Amino acid sequence: MKFSVVIPLYNKARFVESAVQSVLAQTLAPLEVIVVDDGSTDGSAERVAAIADPRVRLVRQPNGGVSSARNRGIDEAQGDWVAFLDADDAWHPEFLAALARAHRACPEADMLGSRFHTVVEHSGRPFEPWPVPEAFCETELIEDLRQRWMKNTPLCSSSVAVRVQRLREMPQRFIEGEAWGEDLDMWFRVADRTPVAVVNAPYAMIRGEVPGSLTRRTRARHLPPFLVRMRQDALDGTVPPKFRRSALWFVAQLQITLAREALADNKRFEALWWLSQARNAMFSRRWMLTLAMSLLMPVGLADRWQRWRVRSADSFAQEPVQ
Repeated sequence: MKFSVVIPLYNKARFVESAVQSVLAQTLAPLEVIVVDDGSTDGSAERVAAIADPRVRLVRQPNGGVSSARNRGIDEAQGDWVAFLDADDAWHPEFLAALARAHRACPEADMLGSRFHTVVEHSGRPFEPWPVPEAFCETELIEDLRQRWMKNTPLCSSSVAVRVQRLREMPQRFIEGEAWGEDLDMWFRVADRTPVAVVNAPYAMIRGEVPGSLTRRTRARHLPPFLVRMRQDALDGTVPPKFRRSALWFVAQLQITLAREALADNKRFEALWWLSQARNAMFSRRWMLTLAMSLLMPVGLADRWQRWRVRSADSFAQEPVQ
C-alpha cells in the first residue's frame, strides 16, 4: 500500500514538527507527506520547510480553511491511499502498518481507521511511543458507521485513511467554509459507499483543548450544517435507503445532546424544544432520560452530570448513547 499523508496546517508552529516526525517514524514508510499550509502567519511553514526529508512536501495556499487544505492535499496525492493527520496530533510508529493489516483483513473496505487517545498537552514535545496491547488490535468491519458511532467513537480525522480513487469519485469532498462537522460529514458520506475497517486499538494521539485546534469547539446552539444536510439527504433519497433510518436517528441523537447542553445552561424550555425536534429518537431510553432531567433534575446537578458524561470538548463525537 502506498500512503500519501495529508497534514492541513494553520498556525501550529509549536506542534507541526512533532506531527511530521511521527509520520516519518512509521515502520511502514509513507510514500509522501503533504503539508498544506493554509496561510499560516506564525512560522509554521518555515518549520516544515526546514525538515530535511525528500518525502516531505510543503504546499502553500492562501487561507481557505481546513476543508480547502484537505481538498488540496487530495489533489496533490500520488499514492493509492490518503491518510489524514492534524498538525497538532501524532501517530504511533505502527499506525500505517495497522491500517495495512486492516486492509488485508477487510479488502472490501475503502476506508480504514483506528481508535485514538486524547491528551491535554500543550508544550508540543514529541510523544514517546505508547504501548498498544495486542489483545485489542482486532479489526472490525463496520457496515453502518452512524450506528457504530453512537456506541463510541471508532476513529477521528487524525486516525483515518481513504482510498484515493474513492475520494476523487465523491460528488463533493470536504465542504469548504464550515467549522464544525466538516470531517464527520465526509466520513459518513464515504461510509455510505463503502464498508469501513477499524483497528480497535489507539494508534493515534490527539491533543485536546489546544487553542485553535480542529478538535476544539464551544457548545452549539444550532444544528450544524452537515446534520441539516444529512437529514435532508435521508429524506430525499440521497442517503442509500438501507442507511436512511440510521441517518435520521443519528441527527436526532445530536438534538438530544443539544437538549442536554441547554439544560446544563439552565435553559429548560430550550431543552424541551430540542427534545421535541428529536422525533426519530422519541421515547428511546436516552430521550426519556433527558426528558426526565428537563422536568425533574435541579439545574446545577444537571450541569455537573452533563460535564461528567461528556468529559470532552466535543460532547457529540465522544459521547456514547445512554
